[in-house]
Amino acid sequence: MSTLGGISVIFDLDGTLVDSEPNYYEAGRRTLAEYGVPDFTWADHEAYVGISTQETVADWQRRYGLRASVEELLAVKNRHYLGLARDSVRAYPEMRKFVELLAGEGVPMAVASGSSLEAIGTILARTGLNAQLRTVVSADEVARGKPAPDVFLEAARRLGAEPARCVVLEDAAPGAAAAYAAGMRCIAVPYVAAQADAPEFATAELLVRGGQEEFTARAAHDWLVRTARTS
Repeated sequence: MSTLGGISVIFDLDGTLVDSEPNYYEAGRRTLAEYGVPDFTWADHEAYVGISTQETVADWQRRYGLRASVEELLAVKNRHYLGLARDSVRAYPEMRKFVELLAGEGVPMAVASGSSLEAIGTILARTGLNAQLRTVVSADEVARGKPAPDVFLEAARRLGAEPARCVVLEDAAPGAAAAYAAGMRCIAVPYVAAQADAPEFATAELLVRGGQEEFTARAAHDWLVRTARTS
């Protein structure tokens, strides 16, 4: 049992632990351009933040009338993304500190992401976070992606943790909704500042409205300590 009263912590990956959304946008832009959609913008991409890669490309197929299969689109996008991720990805410094703080106290941790297992593994290895984050769940391994709770519930199962004793860190509204549906507490650190007032974020026990610029490892740790004492 950890020193934080048996609390386990589950991290979303993209936009929460690492600044990977620019790479996902560029991978999506390149993929759609290959299939005759040349004007995919960052604003278009923002609508998919927090949604699994598979569900994203399935929506593209419908939205843009693409003839390629979901499987083909997924493979192309993952190929572009992995090429970008191997060259340029960084962990948010305060998130890295937070992971290190929790690891030092023996807190069980997992990553639960809408990305593919290959993408998750590449990112964690590239940033060195794989040393502390060894339990990993991809939305590809469960029936439904976020905002369904499946990926978080599977992470809790693998950690041997009760959902009520889990705290999720999320940057996107679908992820906050998934944490709430799983019966877990949530620290929300919105990636898109304009979405901080989304109703899904209102379910988070701690909302860091300023996003990564406002998040600090010490403040999050202190909140966890208070939570452990009162629960």
